[in-house]
Amino acid sequence: MMNKVIIASDSTTDIGPELIARHGVKVLPLGINLGDRLYADGVDIHPDMIYKLYEETGELPKTSAINTADFYEFFKEHTADGSAVVFFTISSAMSSTYGNACLAAKEFENVYVVDTANLSSGGGLLLLSACDMRDRGMRPEDIARECTALREKVSASFVVDDLTFLYKGGRCSALAALGANLVQIKPCIAVKEGKMGVDRKYRGRFAAVLKKYIADQLEDGEDISLERAFVTHAGCDEEIVEQCASQVREALPFEEVIITRAGCTVSSHCGRNTLGVLFLRK
Repeated sequence: MMNKVIIASDSTTDIGPELIARHGVKVLPLGINLGDRLYADGVDIHPDMIYKLYEETGELPKTSAINTADFYEFFKEHTADGSAVVFFTISSAMSSTYGNACLAAKEFENVYVVDTANLSSGGGLLLLSACDMRDRGMRPEDIARECTALREKVSASFVVDDLTFLYKGGRCSALAALGANLVQIKPCIAVKEGKMGVDRKYRGRFAAVLKKYIADQLEDGEDISLERAFVTHAGCDEEIVEQCASQVREALPFEEVIITRAGCTVSSHCGRNTLGVLFLRK
């Protein structure tokens, strides 16, 4: 009889507490350095705390990768009863988390680490696919292999309303941020080959831009898997989020459209008014 398979991830997959509980996912948080304290992402710090401190002090946090020792303890705990672990991490091009997980996994025979080559619910799509595979009785090594292949089919992008956080985090120049904000340019950031880059640029008010962005993302419906889609945001107004989710549902007959709130990693880099639609292609 095959032992239990545990599906786990770092805290960047942004699938939300309801889905974590429903699918029995285990989560190991990244560190968030804010002020003079180190917090655990999603445990004792949340995005609204980041926004509040920024409004008061102009200070943004720095994220820190999960270290090898913490991974070792996590894997030891969850394999003690003979279970296998398939662990998903943020893109190895964005963090040393994956490398640290691999180092720790070498000490165990039944731990498999998957580089999502993504972030936020782009990785969450792979995580939930792994849960589906586990529930069908697939072996852990096969789950890891299938999900590694599946990552090329993830479509992950988001629109940023204000470039201030990207500038403060060193991801765009002051001139670019100032110019874009003055003329209301809203960049669409896409994840490709494990890295973030500007895919296209929109101009106008945020709500109107999101409508055009979603239409552009879903126009090639025949190439899109209809199993699930995420609408993930970093603290947008509820009305805007619901309008976007409704547009996604009306555009294509997804089996489920899941609204999730981005965690501290995405929020600290992109800011409050950031929203993306993420799904798998066939």
